[in-house]
Parts: sequence; C-alpha cells; structure tokens
Amino acid sequence: MTAPAAAGPVRVGIIGAGNVSGQYLPTLLSYPDIEVRGIADLDAGRARAQAGAYGIGFAGSPGELLAIGDIELVLNLTTPAAHAAVALEVIGSGRHLWGEKPLALDRASARAVLAAASAAGVWVGNAPDTILGAGIQTAQRLLADGAIGTPGTVLTLMQGPGPESWHPRPRFLFARGAGPLFDIGPYYLTTLVQLLGPIASVQAAGHRARNERVIGTGPDAGTAFPVEVDTHVSVLTRFRSGVVGTSVYSFDSAVRRQRFEITGEHGVLRVPVSGFNEPPRIVRAAGPDTGWTDVPPAGEPRDRGVGVLEMARAIRAGRPPRASGQLAYHVLDVMLAIEESAATGHPVDVNSTAGAVPPLDAGWSSAAATLTPAGEAR
Repeated sequence: MTAPAAAGPVRVGIIGAGNVSGQYLPTLLSYPDIEVRGIADLDAGRARAQAGAYGIGFAGSPGELLAIGDIELVLNLTTPAAHAAVALEVIGSGRHLWGEKPLALDRASARAVLAAASAAGVWVGNAPDTILGAGIQTAQRLLADGAIGTPGTVLTLMQGPGPESWHPRPRFLFARGAGPLFDIGPYYLTTLVQLLGPIASVQAAGHRARNERVIGTGPDAGTAFPVEVDTHVSVLTRFRSGVVGTSVYSFDSAVRRQRFEITGEHGVLRVPVSGFNEPPRIVRAAGPDTGWTDVPPAGEPRDRGVGVLEMARAIRAGRPPRASGQLAYHVLDVMLAIEESAATGHPVDVNSTAGAVPPLDAGWSSAAATLTPAGEAR
C-alpha cells in the first residue's frame, strides 16, 4: 500500500449528494482531522444545494471532483447499483475509497474493486461504521472480558413496515442490491462478524408480501413502483467458532422490532446494533425479561462518519482501516449466500473470511486534532 501522506488533515471528496450525504456531512465537517474539499453528483443542482447548505467550496460532476489534485480520500455515497463502477473510477484516480454499503452487488465486482485497490496501493473502507460506535465497542470489550462467558447462540431481529412511507425516493431500496437484507442486513451482519467472528454457512427462506409499493412522501407521493427483492428474509447462521444464529430482516411488519442478543454460558448480552451510543445491556439471572442492567458505553458519543475519520487516521499511519474492504467483502459474500439459499432451499457455505478487528482505545477521540504537520497520528 501507499506510504503515509505528509500533511495534516486528510482531504476528502464526496460523490453522491443524496439523503445519505446529509447524514455524513455534519460530523465530517466537525472533525479537525478531515477537510471536506468538494461534493459531486450526476445531478449538478443537487451537488450545489448540498455544497451551499454545508459551506463546501466545490460542487460539480464526479469527473470534476476527481480532477481536484489534492483530494486523498473519496466517499462513494451513490446508489448500490453504481457502487462498483464508481469505486473503480475513484481507485483508478489513485484515491483511497470509503464506500457505502454494500461493497458491490456481486462477488466478481467486489473482488475487482479490492484487486484494483491493492494494485493501486490504496485502501478501501466501507460502511457501516456503527461498529465503531461507543455502544458496539463496549459490547465487544464485554465479550472479550467474559461478561457472559463463552457465546453459544445469537438472535437478531429487524422488522418494520419499510422505508417507502418516509423516504422521498425509495425505489432503489426495493431494487436488486437493497431490500431489508442488503439495506439493513449489513448493520447486523457486520456487527455479528465484529463480535463473533466470520460466518461459515447459512440457510434461509424469503418472502415478498406484494409486488408493488407506493411512495408516501415528497414530490412523487402516491406513485407506485415495483418490488424486485424479497422483503422478508429468515436466516439460520453457523459461525466458524461454532456459534449458531437466528435472524429476521423484514420490511413487511406493521410492528417495529429490533433485537440483537448474544447468549453465553453465564448470561445474555443485548447489543445496540442500530445506533452509535446506546448502552449494551446484560442479564445474568433466569426469569422474566426485566432483569437487564445497562452498561454505560466507554468513550465519547460518535455518529455517522466516524469510520471515515478512523480511515483517515489509518491512511496517515499507513495501515488498513478497521471498517475494511475485507470485512465488507465477507459481509457481501454472506448476504449473497443468504439470497442463494433462499432461492434454492438449501444451505450455502460461505467461502470468504474476515480477520479480527481490534476495538478502538477507550480514550479514542474524534474531536481531537491528532494529525501533526508531519502527517503522523499522535
């Protein structure tokens, strides 16, 4: 990989000025170790609107953004169908890449992205970065410290009515590469791998409640659009460690439920998977579901974009980011195996793996200016 750069804050560009950019920008602009240099979109008006709203100096097309010579790291916040093509363009320009989930829509495209990055000497990082939030980081330390003994099983549950009621442009969320499995699944699966290690095999069943959905808000409210993917997926998971998991990912429920519980020999750990700063909870005694104890998260509150910051510091230090391309590829491989199992009715082995991701130091601070003029993290 490339040698660490020799300047302070890492200079960042963004491709994709949609809703997700508005989740990243407030925090990215608050980090002393990051300088946002520009934002691009195929819709130039949308890029200009975001640049104006957040005081960003440049707005233009993706090609114009990549022509800015001092940008080091580019965020790919495009729709899933464009992820691989945009990633290859970014890597081809010699920039490090942070991508939104999923890494790509198929294994071959994802492998091409990682191979191109290796050949170009740049790093790939990928969402979700909730795994770097104080809540999940604290849960990781609790497991390592034996708070519930050796894990044996895990239950994850994500149910809701789907995003078409609140998202003004929800079509892509029901297209190939999205649905509850590819849109929400990465939060759960990345956390599962972070806490319990790589996944060995899956067996799944899928269901599609209806073939059309209706946009509920924005200028296209009332417009019907096709559903291209299963909107409910049930999964049995076997980890290489021997842990067994049961998961549900659904856009078909009028009742919203989120659950992530790891059961060990001495208790149950409830993991706050959907946010950054909620406390983990532990129960150690058998009985009613009322004996939970909150464990205050160690470290400062964090938000969307913390993975980009951790990657920026990793670039300066010449090491891979914690939310790495390898981890994202394993999660993609698992999701594709789940799709294949749901389609065939048979279990599917997962051939990829992912290395252990060390937790952040408890005192790790996003607000600190850690990059010296020499370009090394203090």
